[in-house]
Amino acid sequence: MWGDAFPSFLIGLREGLEAGLIVSVLVATLVRTGARSRLPQVWTGVLAAIALSLSFGAVLTFTAASLSTTAQEAFGGTLSIVAVAFVTAMVFWMRRSARGLAGEIKEKVTEALAMGAGVLVLTSFLAVGREGLETALFLWTTARAANESAGPLTGAGIGLLLAGALCWGLYRRVLRINLTRFFTATGMVLIVIAAGVLGYGLRDLQEGTVLPGGTAYAVDLSGSVDAGAWYSTLLQGVLNLTPAMTWLQVAGYVGYLAVVMTLFVRGVRGVRGVRGVRGVREQSGAGAPAPAGAGAGAGAGQRMGAGADGAVVGGKRAAAPPAAPPAAPPSARPPATEPPPTPATAPTHRRPAWLIPVAVVAVPALLAGLVVALADPKPAAGETVAVSETACGQGFTAPEPGRQDFLMHNTGNQTSEVYLIDPSSNAVYGEIEGLAPGTTRDLVATVAGGTYAWRCVPADGKAVTSKAVRVGGAAGAAGARAVVPVSERDLAAPLKAYRAYVDRGLATLVTQTGKLSDDIRAGHLGTARADWLTAHRTYASLGAAYGTFEEFDQKIDGRPDGLPGGVHDKDFTGFLRIEYGLWHGEPAAGLKGVAQQLAEDSAGLRKAFPHQDFDSSDLPLRVHEILENTLQFELTGDTDQGSGTGLATADANLAGTRELLSVLKPLLITRAPRLLPTVDADIARLQKLLDSAHHGTGWTPVDRLDRVAKARLDGATGQLLEDLSPVPDLLEVRKSA
Repeated sequence: MWGDAFPSFLIGLREGLEAGLIVSVLVATLVRTGARSRLPQVWTGVLAAIALSLSFGAVLTFTAASLSTTAQEAFGGTLSIVAVAFVTAMVFWMRRSARGLAGEIKEKVTEALAMGAGVLVLTSFLAVGREGLETALFLWTTARAANESAGPLTGAGIGLLLAGALCWGLYRRVLRINLTRFFTATGMVLIVIAAGVLGYGLRDLQEGTVLPGGTAYAVDLSGSVDAGAWYSTLLQGVLNLTPAMTWLQVAGYVGYLAVVMTLFVRGVRGVRGVRGVRGVREQSGAGAPAPAGAGAGAGAGQRMGAGADGAVVGGKRAAAPPAAPPAAPPSARPPATEPPPTPATAPTHRRPAWLIPVAVVAVPALLAGLVVALADPKPAAGETVAVSETACGQGFTAPEPGRQDFLMHNTGNQTSEVYLIDPSSNAVYGEIEGLAPGTTRDLVATVAGGTYAWRCVPADGKAVTSKAVRVGGAAGAAGARAVVPVSERDLAAPLKAYRAYVDRGLATLVTQTGKLSDDIRAGHLGTARADWLTAHRTYASLGAAYGTFEEFDQKIDGRPDGLPGGVHDKDFTGFLRIEYGLWHGEPAAGLKGVAQQLAEDSAGLRKAFPHQDFDSSDLPLRVHEILENTLQFELTGDTDQGSGTGLATADANLAGTRELLSVLKPLLITRAPRLLPTVDADIARLQKLLDSAHHGTGWTPVDRLDRVAKARLDGATGQLLEDLSPVPDLLEVRKSA
């Protein structure tokens, strides 16, 4: 957690100290000039800046959450680059400004006092708001890189608390800090951290398909580096250095670090040179010490600031460069500088004291809520359409083109399926399954120019189609997509091809499980481990047929979950039981019976399969479900019984998905021509990641993957699942009678 917390701790400390110094100077200047009554204006500006920063963070979080996986990667990568730019600019600005910060703020306060309350509020708001927005952006970026928010938020909170304590000490003049040295040292550390954030952002843009080279790795040490070691966690959390980095990541990291650090160090040397010249001039008598009364007359601005020579904050300085004549104390100032008194008889109208603070918090929060709400706009509820087994589409009138929300109300006595169709082609634009009697549900669909009708299919009865209505406008407008229905006949050829594939796979499985049983009977447990993996991968590649294997699947590849005896239960059999025994030191004698039973069950499955019912509608569903199970079980290590070969099984699952897509390709090309190229690219990306975990005959165990490699595998699988999600709808067998 500390590795994730440190970058946020540092940014919280720096930004908090910067904003705190500004507020301290504002407060000290007002106190020293006898304008304590103006302090609420400063705190109002500070409160507004904090509210704006929190609202900005909420907008970032909820806006990203409403995006697709690819869009989230692109969004996060872009903001990472922006965060690096802000942090870089902040580092250089504070290096230059630390020496004269107090004087600059004091001038702004003096101007604000002369111009009114609004300007003072605006001054404090702008001074703190910039740091707040930078902090919110950097925290969001680091939390996203860490895949968790507890560490970054904890680090930032500690940094802000420490910054507040330091500012209080400086204000009370009990601390002495050389701001120039502080901001120089932390600036150099932040440049190194920002280089890692830049590399992470570039990787996000590659995964979001914004930048190329996502599979071109310059270094890949994932197979030899222990991701769970303390040094790995520290390097990844603080510096965003990962065992596997692409060429673009390495180039961005090294290039940024070389250029920015060089410029920063040169600037620091230049500042030291100027200070050295000033010191020589003072020693040679070119300057004169400040008048004795200068400290009292100059106000808190000089006492709080770093001074012209970048010296100590807090306490008195031994010497100072030539200064202008001291300002007169408040009691000696001309009356014109004081605001004119309000006549006692003049009517006054004061706003409630709580009004402005409440407004500055409520307005950013309301604006943030509005932005979040608009990030995923929902259509307004449209007309109500009646559904029954005798009449369909009552109340349906021609809608306006665009996204529409129809309220479908079942007025009949039977549960019905409802489709919005093109009556000329039967193409489906929207549907509701299982609309119960007396219930109302939303059906959201996008319509364009064309003809539309409702088709209602009751559970017991014939389909009823409503009268058609004509919608004006251009046909095929953006978002108006129809799905051409699929019939049982359409799926017959793909089903036949896939059954042949499964039959060949089962023949191979029978041979391989027989050899595995022979290995164990002969006591060749080393050979048995290799043959076990080969046979198990063969079975896993038949994933689309799991639903038809009936009780054979539990016998051959069942998990011990829910069994009273767990892994030692007598009903725990098959591949995973043998895996547990082979990798937990069980003798061959104890595994003979289990291995023989596995071989017999495999042979029994092959014999029964031609007679088992394989519903053709299962094929489109399995396209998505195979990898859904992979993400849930194999990529979490849930099914691993000791072999550490979960990724090998995931690889076999991917092969089964690829085979299933190949038999469904003729149907998908005509219904979604752009889908397959996208899915093919996703499969290639996931295959590349799985191949990187395959080393000769071994596979990297899931629990040995480093955080970045695990996140990439999960992300690639999730993206593939997302792109495959339309397949069940595209190839669903819909009722027409």
